[in-house]
Amino acid sequence: MPDLIPFSEVAHHFQDFAHTAWRLETRRGYASDRNGPKWQRFLRGEDITKDPDNAWRANVRAQVAAGKSFERVRLIDQPPTEGQRFLLASGLGNVAAGEDIRNLYRSDAQRLGLPGRDFWLFDSRMVAEFEFDDDDVTLGVRLYEDAETVVRACQVRDAAWHHAVPTRDFQARVLSGV
Repeated sequence: MPDLIPFSEVAHHFQDFAHTAWRLETRRGYASDRNGPKWQRFLRGEDITKDPDNAWRANVRAQVAAGKSFERVRLIDQPPTEGQRFLLASGLGNVAAGEDIRNLYRSDAQRLGLPGRDFWLFDSRMVAEFEFDDDDVTLGVRLYEDAETVVRACQVRDAAWHHAVPTRDFQARVLSGV
């Protein structure tokens, strides 16, 4: 198993990838979200869907303008957790920047045999798998480039993507019932 490295050591891949950066998000919430000012605004019921650009969105815009793709599938519980409702609302700004975010019910992901671990897949060649503590704090990532791990991540991506619903449609459906 590769060593655990700080996430900051893989950050350059979000500019350096050649074609596609794809993510599977499996957590019910993230400490990084709960510790940010946007979280408090969300809890107060403020509209966080149209926040101004940030570094992530600016990079997404630049990469998409260069012909690259940012994609992710988020697993959502029934009913969605508070953290997942936050991601549904805040994700619309990322979608507006050019990221294709889709959502899949956790029960469907389990039926499909998808893993319960977050990872990024870069250009179908490298996997950055996250490690979290029990409080949803990112401890770091492990990088994999071996064929078995990469092919499995590609299979996960293909299955998840096929069954996932675009975030605008999913958000409207789910949040209208919450």
